[in-house]
Amino acid sequence: MQIEDVAISGESIKLGQFIKLANLVETGGAAKAAISEGTVTVNGAVDTRRGGTLAVGDVVCVGQHCARVAADDGAEDYFDEATADDDFDPEKWRNL
Repeated sequence: MQIEDVAISGESIKLGQFIKLANLVETGGAAKAAISEGTVTVNGAVDTRRGGTLAVGDVVCVGQHCARVAADDGAEDYFDEATADDDFDPEKWRNL
């Protein structure tokens, strides 16, 4: 079974939010149904608390599909003009 790491922006996230973020279900309604039916496990144990809080390192599975809560290191959101490798001209856009 392959476990995909899914980064979150804070230190914790609600179970229902995470399984949507991790694409383990399609919609919020599907998340609610999966949790209430007992098909969601957190660290190997069935969890029926939609508002249950997950922390970094927790492994969540819906059926055979699993995802691990990971910390967002923020590296992807950082942009440095001096080292950018493209032809973006900051002077052209500065005063728009």
